[in-house]
Amino acid sequence: MSEARLLLVDDDRTFRLSTAALLRQDGYEVAEAADGQAAVERLKAERFDLILLDLRMPGLDGIGIVEVLRTWGHDTPILMISGYGTVDTAVDALHTGADDFLTKPVEPDVLSARVEKLLARRPTLSPKGRSPDGIVGRSEGIRSVLEIVERVAPTDATVLVTGETGTGKELVARAIHERSERSEGPFVAVNCASLAEGLLESELFGHEKGAFTGAVRQRKGLFEAAEGGTILLDEIGDVSPAMQHRLLRVLQERELTPVGAVRPVSVDVRVVAATNKHLRTEMEAGRFRDDLYYRLNVVRIELPPLRARKEDIPLLVEAFFTRVGRPSHEGCSPLAMRLLQAYPWPGNVRELFAALESARIRAGDRRIEAQHLPEEVREARERTAAGSDRERYRSDKPPADERSAIVDALARTGGTRAEAARHLGMSRTTLWRKMKEYGIEG
Repeated sequence: MSEARLLLVDDDRTFRLSTAALLRQDGYEVAEAADGQAAVERLKAERFDLILLDLRMPGLDGIGIVEVLRTWGHDTPILMISGYGTVDTAVDALHTGADDFLTKPVEPDVLSARVEKLLARRPTLSPKGRSPDGIVGRSEGIRSVLEIVERVAPTDATVLVTGETGTGKELVARAIHERSERSEGPFVAVNCASLAEGLLESELFGHEKGAFTGAVRQRKGLFEAAEGGTILLDEIGDVSPAMQHRLLRVLQERELTPVGAVRPVSVDVRVVAATNKHLRTEMEAGRFRDDLYYRLNVVRIELPPLRARKEDIPLLVEAFFTRVGRPSHEGCSPLAMRLLQAYPWPGNVRELFAALESARIRAGDRRIEAQHLPEEVREARERTAAGSDRERYRSDKPPADERSAIVDALARTGGTRAEAARHLGMSRTTLWRKMKEYGIEG
């Protein structure tokens, strides 16, 4: 018996009852809703593993429900079902955020197969777009990362995780450890850039009593502390050539020599390295050993920056609200969400969470609105819109395009002519003259 919970939304009572009965025969728990508003109310209060959604319904239709769910940040898989099976409707449904599309009448075997297929992804991503390890996202980039994690985790291969600061490299390293046969062992993370060379050597390899001033007793290093588990060498691109040589020996020989010791010590540790630098460029410049690079780069996982997976931002926002105990659909206005998705996030997920924390403090008990967001986030959308308007408004544009650009700029600025003129890169006098010329009412 499957534990999956399904929500079936359709205003056609006969189809709804018969389809629900079929799905229950397949072992699913099925809840029903006769219209879009009833579905939204259930989705506010309950969690489902899959939603089967009629496209055309009175009131809030299927497309509207998908838009509401994706704006909230819900990643529940959606199977759209319609009696109006054209290519255009299917494309619209999938573009809005549905995961699959079927036309009525639906063959029972086809329906069962599609439902099973959509539910099959649950071991990798939960219905909320989160892996069991806390990695959030449903974008193609994150799915590719999780696929590699699934394949490499059961092996003992060394892994190199690359990506910009704030993309979640340590989360990926932990995911590899948790899904490996070493998961019962320790996971030890060390930031190689935060320690001076001498201290880093002692921290990683340990030292003997009296090895240096202040070494009043013998101490094991982090490699030995990670025995039977995984060690993450974060910011590996910042270690010195001498330390690179010592790390290479550990990878090659699986043994290390503590500072001040004579005899080497064997270690059984899996190594995951992470960096925000391009190690091949560092290697070609002579700053990173090529032999160490090839030892580390057995399996490489490159994390996409947040600006390359903006469809994951609603899910990340929801994860943040869950962490602070605020319902996601009450926590952020649609406009604020659009601003969050327009900003390029040079600091990636780390910067996003910092911005949300700041906005939450400013908003207090109220919903986060656009004015609560940091200034740089608010201004990014304005700069993008202004650039777009100026591009559309050029002297060589035909009148129809010029008129359209002016109308859009006025709509975007709420009819404020001074703001619209600034977006369009013209004076208010020119805008007023153009509005009269094209018959645009104030």
